[in-house]
Amino acid sequence: MAYEDRTYHGIQGVGGDKEERRPARLLVEKPEDGPTQRRNATVLRDLKAKDEELGGFGWGYNGGGTSRTAAAVLADALDLGTPEKAGLSMSEWPQDDTLVALREDFCVDFLSQFCDEWRLGRAAVLRWARGWYLQRDVAELPAALHDLPPLVNVGV
Repeated sequence: MAYEDRTYHGIQGVGGDKEERRPARLLVEKPEDGPTQRRNATVLRDLKAKDEELGGFGWGYNGGGTSRTAAAVLADALDLGTPEKAGLSMSEWPQDDTLVALREDFCVDFLSQFCDEWRLGRAAVLRWARGWYLQRDVAELPAALHDLPPLVNVGV
């Protein structure tokens, strides 16, 4: 399978009464080159939290919403299908113990540090995940981690 570049774009929801309340959004975008890439990114899909009634997506802390966001990003970045099919979902059984540990470490290393709006490239997710597997001597890698995308030299 050929590598597809994507960016994960989190937009924090707005609380309040029912009329004003908007849940957090997690978009998968096709990045565009150039200084205006954020404005020109094409939305490929809007990821949905299966268990929205439990709080949906979240970040900037370590909790259930953060774990749901991590499951969605990792399942998409690693081409594992949905978080439920991948064994990453908190609400589905059986869960894959390795993927659950990967999900929770991703929360700590990335998502708990994020602010209201953020973007994260798929290549960064894949490189982090590959390092995570290698540090733990896990030999069986998801297929997306076998051939990582080339590093791009960005001028300063």
